[in-house]
Amino acid sequence: MTLADASNISAARDDAAARKHAQAGQRIRDPRLDFFRGIVMFIILIAHTPGNWLTLWIPARFGFSDATEVFVFCSGMASAIAFGAVFRDQGLLMGAARVAFRCWQVYWAHIALFFAIAGTMVFLNSTELFERDYVGQLNLYPFFNRPEENLLGLLTLTYVPNYFDILPMYLVVLAMMPLVIACHRAHPALAGALIVGVWFGAQIDALALPAEPWSQRHWFFNPFGWQLVFFTGFAFMAGWIPPPPRRKLLVIVAGVIVLVIIPLAYFRITRQLPEVREWRKEYNFLINKSDFGVLRYVHFLALAYLCWIAVGEAGRRILPPQTGGVLAEAWRRILAVIMKVGQQSLAVFITSMFTARLLGVALDTLGRNSLFNQVIVNLAGFAILIGVAYGVGWFKSQPWRKKAVR
Repeated sequence: MTLADASNISAARDDAAARKHAQAGQRIRDPRLDFFRGIVMFIILIAHTPGNWLTLWIPARFGFSDATEVFVFCSGMASAIAFGAVFRDQGLLMGAARVAFRCWQVYWAHIALFFAIAGTMVFLNSTELFERDYVGQLNLYPFFNRPEENLLGLLTLTYVPNYFDILPMYLVVLAMMPLVIACHRAHPALAGALIVGVWFGAQIDALALPAEPWSQRHWFFNPFGWQLVFFTGFAFMAGWIPPPPRRKLLVIVAGVIVLVIIPLAYFRITRQLPEVREWRKEYNFLINKSDFGVLRYVHFLALAYLCWIAVGEAGRRILPPQTGGVLAEAWRRILAVIMKVGQQSLAVFITSMFTARLLGVALDTLGRNSLFNQVIVNLAGFAILIGVAYGVGWFKSQPWRKKAVR
């Protein structure tokens, strides 16, 4: 056996550990999962802040996939860990009940987020202190013009404004989980056929959900397309499919895919090359974000494989050494913050969507042409997310249930 073979075997064992725990239904923390979810939470805040200079440098500018794929993929992995024990130990019915409870939480989080943002935008307009129309910026006037009709649409998810469409997508994908697991128990190929078949139905516009009662517009994030990346993450963590081998050739192939796509995605290049713009227009169905086009999937898998290789076996390369100097200690503290944000992803995501609107107001007031203003506003947003993550973690620890110390 060569040294490379021994390394690959060790890597396979380490990477399989989390999947074995997921199959056994044990709740463990995978440092890679928390790390990447934490990074994505900061990127999502940047991406949703209007006029944010940092949006020019997020990964989405250089490829077809973006932070949304990472968020959904990691959510699939986390779901395999979170719900595995219930489906294994208590059966499909109780597993479905557990998923239904999570859907209930996500649903009310979506409703509360809508009213919190809509109410805040109305308040900002009512102050008459700002030149910008914040209600119109989010295209919320149709809701207020027909409140009775659209309130019912909001509650039944038949009215889903563009800015508020990620949580509904996540909700529907979660609701598919018991069916997919039931199919997998009948035969693994049946689950695969269901996932691919539903995704294909989204590509041919056979499966979509209405976003407005008065138009033909569909949900921007079509859950029937996006469930493909969710269940890919779920399948990896549940052990339904093995991890890819660590091979130099695969690293080269993935790297070539990522590099070749850059000139097809980077806006500074595409706007200078009419041939590329024509290609994107003609083959938009391959990179379409709403239905999750196949080239987005290919790009994400290539990027995910490179990241998986980069962080090392069980994420060892992102973990600080046990002994080290000032830099190691600094990285340990930074990593702890990132992972804390990743651990509370739902609460942080909701906060991020609300905070991003206020950061946009701050930039409107302070001005976007100053680098200092951009840095201060973004750092303030990051601080809010970090504070929420630690606050939610504290509440979840239920410190009031600990025994009092005399």
